[in-house]
Amino acid sequence: MSDTVSIQPVLATHGAERLPKVLVDSYNVELADDDGFIGDRASRRAFRTIVEKWRKPLRELGQDPFGEEASEKISKKSMDELLAEGHPEAAGILHGAIEDFAQELAEVTRRFLKVKAWRDTERIVIGGGLRDGRVGELAIGRASVLLKADKIKVEIDLIRHHPNEAGLIGTAHLAPAWMFQAHDAILAVDIGGTNIRVGVVRLNLRKADDLSKADVWKSELWRHADEKLSRDEAVQRLIDMLRKLIARAAKEGVALAPFIGIGCPGKIEPDGSIDRGAQNLPGNWESSRFNLPGALHKAIPKIGQHETSILMHNDAVVQGLSQAPFMRDVERWGVFTIGTGLGNARFSNREPE
Repeated sequence: MSDTVSIQPVLATHGAERLPKVLVDSYNVELADDDGFIGDRASRRAFRTIVEKWRKPLRELGQDPFGEEASEKISKKSMDELLAEGHPEAAGILHGAIEDFAQELAEVTRRFLKVKAWRDTERIVIGGGLRDGRVGELAIGRASVLLKADKIKVEIDLIRHHPNEAGLIGTAHLAPAWMFQAHDAILAVDIGGTNIRVGVVRLNLRKADDLSKADVWKSELWRHADEKLSRDEAVQRLIDMLRKLIARAAKEGVALAPFIGIGCPGKIEPDGSIDRGAQNLPGNWESSRFNLPGALHKAIPKIGQHETSILMHNDAVVQGLSQAPFMRDVERWGVFTIGTGLGNARFSNREPE
């Protein structure tokens, strides 16, 4: 699968500013100072670094309650259990890390709110892997308290769907819901710096025509960070996962729309190429001659009897879109996704079509 640009039908431009429910005011902002990118201070890696900082003095005394396990290897489930009923010093380390990370997240939020495109943001929803666990929730809650104490007028909320599903469900909001009326579900792809997840999103339009009842029917996860693969091998693995889901949907009578929605890290160009921000993906995804939607259309030209249409946007934008039906009470809102890095997007609601 050499570098190539393929022409494929699209319903709108990739990385579009104007979407059915919202205007995308900003995304993939990369704020920096002398110490590097500001968003990196509120990433999953940053939290693990803080945990390691708190462990170091105890380790030097031979009294580390976490034992020999590396900080980056401690599971979220283990941290939640230790916080609730583990060794008091292990819980103490986690409390210290939660406070330090909350301070960083609050400061990152302050810096974003000073950016022109983020001014007057009324609510920020937090998604990403760190949100999936009690430790992450407490850090987010503490950051919210710090901002309120500073009289900063922004609400901080947790993304409604499980983070593993929000990045899939959000793809249904890339195209107008009326286009899916004759179908049960769509194919969705969520590409991250650590994992690639594909799924079948049930639209449930009879229950709610605003897609607020959409859910994930089936999904598959591949942790690409554990393997050393080329970009072409990664794309082929993605294609194989999609084909498997198409076959399963056909077998079980789920009527798929001829549509694939994709969330992908980076700045997405209108033609589907990636300008920057995909450095954590396997191989070079930022080549002007590589086009993921084109590669997928070439491999999956039809779904059912109809030609496949594909839309791709930034992964933080897509995860934020999963929240769109529940944000009609504000005008301007944003999303942070705390994962390999800090994904970000700011939206303004549009009047329903």
